[in-house]
Amino acid sequence: MDDLSAKSPCEGLLPATVGGFTLREEPPTTLTLIAPYAGQEAALSAAMDAAHGLAFPAPNRTTGSGEARAVWFGRRQAVLMGPDAQPGLAAHAALTDISDGWAVVRLDGDRAEDVLARLVPVDLRPRVFQPGHTARTELRHMMASLTRVSAKSFQIMVFRSFAETLVHDVKTAMEAVAARG
Repeated sequence: MDDLSAKSPCEGLLPATVGGFTLREEPPTTLTLIAPYAGQEAALSAAMDAAHGLAFPAPNRTTGSGEARAVWFGRRQAVLMGPDAQPGLAAHAALTDISDGWAVVRLDGDRAEDVLARLVPVDLRPRVFQPGHTARTELRHMMASLTRVSAKSFQIMVFRSFAETLVHDVKTAMEAVAARG
């Protein structure tokens, strides 16, 4: 019988450092897709605040910090990152564990937006795309969730099956920006 063991999406690919940029895989965490039932948005937000200390995020925003965050994930959808969703939330929303389906990486560096500007059609200048802002966008030829987590850091999420492509594309962009000085 084969010995099967779980691997993270970017195992053996990361971390990578090029110039002043670092790309690393985020530690594994629970990811729960939350889609509120019709007319339940306010009740869901209150229930999330009571259960996890964060509200359901507005479009293109995140709520919470540290161990528990909610990231806008599309029209009437968010991803709860960190804790397991409290079962009581199911009274207000459909809850789906998507933890195994996504690769989650973090890009750090003084000019991280210059790296990503080569890959995404989003204005990432700090005065426009501030910490806590998020977007579902195309990253090269993959759909991604892109979140600014600090002045010099971005979280990137793509389907797990695209992990190797994501790492390749971001490392190539890191090399290009680093070469320009």
